[in-house]
Amino acid sequence: MTDVAGASKSTTGTLYVVATPIGNLDDMSARALKVLADVALIAAEDTRHSIRLMQHFGINTPLAACHEHNERDEGGRFLTRLLAGDDIALVSDAGTPLISDPGYHLVRQARAAGVKVVPVPGACALIAALSAAGLPSDRFIFEGFLPAKTAGRRARLEQVKEEPRTLIFYEAPHRILECLDDMQAVFGADRPALLGRELTKAFETLKGLPLGELHAFVAADSNQQRGECVVLVGGWSAPEDEQAISTEAQRVLDLLLAELPLKRAAALAAEITGVRKNLLYQAALEKQKAD
Repeated sequence: MTDVAGASKSTTGTLYVVATPIGNLDDMSARALKVLADVALIAAEDTRHSIRLMQHFGINTPLAACHEHNERDEGGRFLTRLLAGDDIALVSDAGTPLISDPGYHLVRQARAAGVKVVPVPGACALIAALSAAGLPSDRFIFEGFLPAKTAGRRARLEQVKEEPRTLIFYEAPHRILECLDDMQAVFGADRPALLGRELTKAFETLKGLPLGELHAFVAADSNQQRGECVVLVGGWSAPEDEQAISTEAQRVLDLLLAELPLKRAAALAAEITGVRKNLLYQAALEKQKAD
C-alpha cells in the first residue's frame, strides 16, 4: 500500500476499516476504491453481497467471510496474515463496519497485536439521518437495534425516557410499526421524531412528525414498512414552568444530600446535571420536609 491509501507499508500489514455505500453507489469514495483494489484480502460480512459491489467497480481482490457467527473464531486467520505483512480491508454489507455490524472483535484483536488500524470513512445511516433530521445534533446517543420483543423494547426505552440528548435507533422494517407504537407509549405522542427509510436510495423517506403522527403515517402506508429504517427521537426536556426534575437528577441530588448540607448538595447537583440550582434546592427542601 502507499501513502495515498492512508498508511505507509511496514513489516506488519494494515487493517483498513472501509465504509461502503448504504444505497447510492456514487457514495463510494475514490480512496475506498483504491484501498479495496490494493489490499491482499477483503474481510466481508457477506461475501455474496460484497462480490457484487466489487464486480460493479471492477475490483478483483479475494474475499473472505467475517461475520457475527465466525468473527471470534476466524479472527486469528486474518490476524496471522496481517502479522505476516498482508494488508486487509474490512467491509460490512453497507455503511461503516462495526456500527451495528460485525468487525469489533477483529479490530480489537488487531490493535492488541500491534497492527495498525486505519479508518476509511464514508456512508453511515445514523449520521446521514441526523444531518437531515432538524433535531439537535450537538449531542446525541446511538442505541442501535432495540430488543425484538415488546417487553424488552419498552424496558430499554424506559431507560432513556428522560435522556436529554437526541436518540437514534436502527429498526427492522417488519418491526417499525410496533417500535413506533412503543415509543409513543413510553415517550409520549407529542415527542418530536423522524423516520429515515431507505436512505440514499430511490424511494428514500425522511419524515419528521410527533411520534403519534409518525406512527399513524407509517400505519397508513405499507410502503413505509419496508427497507432499512433509522428512527430519531428528540431528547427529553421538562415541560415549561413545571417544577419537576428528571429521575437521574433526583438520584444525584439524593446521593449528595446524604453527605452534604442542603445548599451545597443542590449547587453540586446543578453542576453535575445541568438542572437549575433553585429547582434542585426547592426539591431538596421538599424532601427534607417529607423526611
